[in-house]
Amino acid sequence: MNRKLEYEEYRIIVEKAPIMIWRSNITMECDYFNEIWLTFTGRALEQEIGNGWTEGVHPEDFDGCLKIYTENFRVRSVFEMEYRLRRFDGTYRWIFDRGVPYSDASGIFKGYIGSCIDVTERKEAQEALRLAQETEIGQLRGILPICSYCKKIRNDHDYWEQLESYISNHSEALFSHGICPDCAEKVKDQINKLKADRK
Repeated sequence: MNRKLEYEEYRIIVEKAPIMIWRSNITMECDYFNEIWLTFTGRALEQEIGNGWTEGVHPEDFDGCLKIYTENFRVRSVFEMEYRLRRFDGTYRWIFDRGVPYSDASGIFKGYIGSCIDVTERKEAQEALRLAQETEIGQLRGILPICSYCKKIRNDHDYWEQLESYISNHSEALFSHGICPDCAEKVKDQINKLKADRK
């Protein structure tokens, strides 16, 4: 296979890969973005090259993103980071970005090649789970004032309510009533005693 044909095949693979791909040179500036990246951002290559791509990074993520990129670039180490990137429709999507240093055939450092995937659904699912866990943990946390005799609980409005009612109002728990063996024996004894007293 001749070099020209081989190059063309690699170019097609990179352009059509189902992930966003970028490349930076030794000045830390990006000099290439594949079609998937440009389609995602809705911007032209001329707008993204250099440091233009940073215009799409969410303002809250910009400093952290830049810090990870520059620190790893200086020591030429592989890095991974997540940040929000503005999509063509103006919404921000969470991106998982992995950058890898590369060299030419002579071993001379040439810059970085990076690949990105949209991980918004995963991030949103993790956040929803975290909030659900916090809510669940927070519902029945702390000291509960409970009556030593009747086992009622004093609620936030200073009223005493049944244990089942309190827990149902502060959690997802539901109750089905039954009787334990110890109590069953006591109730049975009481019923037998009542029957005997009536005779």
